[in-house]
This record gives sequence, structure tokens and C-alpha cells, in this order.
Amino acid sequence: MKVLVPVKRVLDYNVKPRVKADGTGVDLANVKMSMNPFDEIAVEEAIRLKEKGAASEVVVVTIGVAKAETDVLLTARAMGADRAILIATDDEVEPLGVAKLLKAVCDEEQPGLVILGKQAIDDDSNQTGQMLAALLGWPQGTFASKVEVNGDRVAVTREVDGGLETVDLKIPAIVTTDLRLNEPRYATLPNIMKAKSKPVAKKTVADYGVDVSLRLKTLKVVEPAKRSAGIKVPDVDTLVAKLKEMGVAK
Repeated sequence: MKVLVPVKRVLDYNVKPRVKADGTGVDLANVKMSMNPFDEIAVEEAIRLKEKGAASEVVVVTIGVAKAETDVLLTARAMGADRAILIATDDEVEPLGVAKLLKAVCDEEQPGLVILGKQAIDDDSNQTGQMLAALLGWPQGTFASKVEVNGDRVAVTREVDGGLETVDLKIPAIVTTDLRLNEPRYATLPNIMKAKSKPVAKKTVADYGVDVSLRLKTLKVVEPAKRSAGIKVPDVDTLVAKLKEMGVAK
């Protein structure tokens, strides 16, 4: 069974975002970029399925700038992915456009499973996996904390408000990963050097004939309001009085 893992190049989670002066978006100039953390979990899970013998090949795909080949896709291959696909574009692609492109890739690659992060940490849309499942007409298991493949079926344990829910899906299927699914391995230097010889297919949006025109418009991006400073009180009685004034205590 082939496993397809879409990955996204995002602002590194250790970097504090800076909003552009004109409020049109986040400033990405001269900042560290890396693989979306939820997608790292997806890559790790696909590799573990291959190590267990449940998968025969792990293919990673990204949609974005050419630089993604030398950081995001290289990292995924160093972790253990067999090959990669880069759909190069300098333009923004919304979740629906991403889902349409991934559907075209799935039609071409015919994977048994598509495993992707539940959301990207830059836009937090949490839409692509669900849209892809709808476009393909495949079953989906979202927010996965455990994935078990058994023959032509996959059991996905997912985190819900009341605890855990397990859904049984017929392959081919879509799985989106949650934080507690696994702990991604590090891409070691020797594996990074070996990964450079693994194939990368370079494509463009035009190769798939998909309409990825924008349907949403960002009006303004602003930083969150700074938290106001607290106050110190001399004793518990004063604290209770203050809480009463704020309507917190009665």
C-alpha cells in the first residue's frame, strides 16, 4: 500500500511572527521556515506504517515555493520518505485549491492512505483533509491519536470532547493527525545526505489543470492586544474585595 503525505512549509514554530507594517499579512522575509509540526507527525506515522510492513512506499508532496525542495521535502525524505513531489508556485493557494491539487495527485498516484496534519500553524484552517475526502469521496478519520491498519481497513482512534472515538474506515481513506499520535524522529545529518539522492518530481499547478483562484480576501492582519499589567494586593481581604468589584466573586 502506498501512503501519500502532504506537507506544508510554514514559519518555524520557534519564531515569533511579525505583522507587516501595512497589515497585509505576516512578514516572512529572512525568517526560518520549516515543516508544519502536524505534518511532521503525519510523515512519522507513514514511516512507522512502512516499518511495520503495512505500507510499501511513502510519498510526500508539497505545494509552494521552490525552496521547499531543499528544506521541507529534504527533511521528509531524511526522516524516511521514499520520494517527493513539488508543485511549485509563488502564489498563495487556499485550502480548497490545495485539496483540488491533492485530489489530482491522488488520481495519479493511487495511494491507499493519505495522512496529513489536521491543520497548519500559519492559518489554522483545519479544512484541507476534510475537503480532500469530500472531493475524492473517501472515508475520513480526523484528529487521529492512533492509527491501525488491518488488511483493507484502517482503525482510527480520534480525540473528541467526551474522550476517544474509534472509527473503522475502508481503504482508500484520509487520516488527519493530532499531536498525541506520535513523536516525530529527527532527521540526522547522515540521513539528510542520503536523502539528496532520493527522487523529487517537479510539477506546476498548470500540469494538473486545476483552478486555484482565490475565493477569500484577507482584509487586515493585526497582532493580538498586549495583556495589561496586573496589580499587587496586600492581603486576602483586599483580593476578595477586588474580585467582587470585577464581578468574579460574590
